[in-house]
Amino acid sequence: MSVHQSSNIKRITTHILQEMKMRGEKISMLTAYDYSMAGIVDAAGIDIILVGDSASNVMAGHETTLPITLDQMIYHATSVVRAVKRAIVVVDIPFGSYQGNSSEALRSAIRIMKESGAHAIKVEGGSEIKESVIRILSAGVPVMGHLGLTPQSIYKFGTYTVRAKEEEEAKKLLEDAKLLEECGCFAIVLEKIPASLAKKVAETVSIPVIGIGAGGHVDGQVLVIHDMLGITQEFKPRFLRQYADLQSIMTKAVQDYIKDVKDRDFPTESESY
Repeated sequence: MSVHQSSNIKRITTHILQEMKMRGEKISMLTAYDYSMAGIVDAAGIDIILVGDSASNVMAGHETTLPITLDQMIYHATSVVRAVKRAIVVVDIPFGSYQGNSSEALRSAIRIMKESGAHAIKVEGGSEIKESVIRILSAGVPVMGHLGLTPQSIYKFGTYTVRAKEEEEAKKLLEDAKLLEECGCFAIVLEKIPASLAKKVAETVSIPVIGIGAGGHVDGQVLVIHDMLGITQEFKPRFLRQYADLQSIMTKAVQDYIKDVKDRDFPTESESY
């Protein structure tokens, strides 16, 4: 019987994730932003649920992740945590809530943990946010790092293209990964970097490395759930495998409902009181 089907559900922890890396078991990670979706994903047996600032895109319709606020992230995280019995829940600290001011970073992390009940936070960047990472970790809050393509810095990069293809940037990314490990981060997400570099990072650091567009030689994978379920259709990068076409299924269901209402076929006598 799988873990999530047992009545004695074992909560995934940072320690369990570390054990998974050590024994070569791949780690599964998906985003979720609401109670209903989180419950489905958790019951299916996912290891990590990320309450991503990608909610800014898929839930609120913004072009980037930058507009979402700390209060909004806490709202989404609280909804997710209520549904989850097994997975470890990680929450993105949104843009402007931790960069450049370690005291503000600590306040943001503590608000997320206290108000949502989440289990860890995620931050984007390396040496430039070292002080904030150390400050958050010193308060006992688990931190997941994020390197490579960091969407909160999209206006600095100016493009969503693959990062760290050049030697200098690749060298810095590897150094930043080592730094995040030394600071005490329990895992690192690598986004849209060459697979060979991601493999080197995963072999160099002892903490789990989760990839998105970083090849198959890392310790786990993460995708945005709206993308992998085919709810969003306009975003189709090379790294995305679409496991369903829910947009078509949902569209047909709504159209069928509209037709039944218009044709006076719904509700029937058996569906009435």
